[in-house]
Amino acid sequence: MAKLVILTQGLNGRAHELNVDRTTIGRVEDNLFQIAESSVSSHHCEVLLRGSDVVIKDLNSTNGTFINGEQITESVLKPGQTLRLGQIELKLENGKPTSAPDAAPATASAPGPAKKQGESTMVIPRGVSLSELEGVGRPPGFDTSKEFSKKRNRSGIYFWIGVGIVGIIIVVLLLTALSLVKTGK
Repeated sequence: MAKLVILTQGLNGRAHELNVDRTTIGRVEDNLFQIAESSVSSHHCEVLLRGSDVVIKDLNSTNGTFINGEQITESVLKPGQTLRLGQIELKLENGKPTSAPDAAPATASAPGPAKKQGESTMVIPRGVSLSELEGVGRPPGFDTSKEFSKKRNRSGIYFWIGVGIVGIIIVVLLLTALSLVKTGK
């Protein structure tokens, strides 16, 4: 089963198995894979399973979605590639060992059980709460420069411009009505 594993220090080891056709990833709790980190948008991206392909689709996130350092809007993520959401890096694992092709297979006479890759990975199906993250600082190299600035809300600006225009029209109508009353018409 394919899964996304977080590589970023402080959250490393957290993983999410991709066992449904559509998985949303983001900062808020209504995502299937919640990553409570400030550089991750509330609804950052979605993971779509299309046959054997794992497709990543950016959901107009603030800080972008990147595969191996290249910004994408929609692209196939292959096992071993790095997915970056804001400052969080993840890797797609397909459940198969990623050892070198010429590595010798484990023999039955080897002492003790063979350790499988990813045994130390902890799967958290619902994410973590903010109280569980207390004391976890930002990862090294976290940048709060202008590229992480808040998106502008243009609808609020247009609302106040509309309110101003309506107010001016009302004042003009009142002054016209008062001048008509004074002149007796």
